[in-house]
Amino acid sequence: MSLPADPPLVRTRGNTRTLEFAPGMIQSEMRLSDPDQLVLAYPRAMMCFVLFQPQPAHILMVGLGGGSLVKFCHRYLPHSRITVLELRADVIALREQFAIPPDDARLRIIHADASDYLKRCEELADVLLIDGFDELGLPPALGSNSFYRHCRRVLRPGGVLVANIFSYDPAYTDMRMRLNAAFDGQLCRFHGIAGNNHLLFAVAGKQATPALGMLRRVQRSTLFAFGALNRLLAHWVVRRLERGRPARL
Repeated sequence: MSLPADPPLVRTRGNTRTLEFAPGMIQSEMRLSDPDQLVLAYPRAMMCFVLFQPQPAHILMVGLGGGSLVKFCHRYLPHSRITVLELRADVIALREQFAIPPDDARLRIIHADASDYLKRCEELADVLLIDGFDELGLPPALGSNSFYRHCRRVLRPGGVLVANIFSYDPAYTDMRMRLNAAFDGQLCRFHGIAGNNHLLFAVAGKQATPALGMLRRVQRSTLFAFGALNRLLAHWVVRRLERGRPARL
């Protein structure tokens, strides 16, 4: 993966700070008065992974951005250890501007190419979040057959992957087919939960785990076909976690 030439843009307007890889292309948004709040729809929707894995021991994230998911998980999933892979050193350098906590016993932010890192990774995860966009969208290396196979390998049985893919990406259908193949058809989506950000949820392993049971419910139930209900579901999940309560259906 080649590094982009232009530095990321940080813009502050009143109580809002954004990270943009190109003018107007918002990657992350933060409220200065509440830095841990999930402002945008797609990170709220990605937190629906707790419906599959309520208490993950290890969360592995691809893509740091402004750290919305990192901060939320660090605060509201106190028993989880978090590893973040970020390709761009200039993005990592902005962590203080976005109130991302320093590395500690529970948090590591690693400057690495995720596609190379996962090839060598021996440590297993319970949750794998793929949100590694640049100014051109999702890099092809993060939607390849080999990448998805490595993602499957680093997940424990019952582990869940969430892939954020733009609905208008020309490679969307191919990436969905590759992910479906890598996870033996154990793939689902909450329709309309985050607009053009299509979030694909995949569960590793064929054992009868709670995560696989949840995936089957989403695959079979017509309730998850309604965008408005799914957006309410994402809000409900986030509010439950903020109040220290489990989010289980």
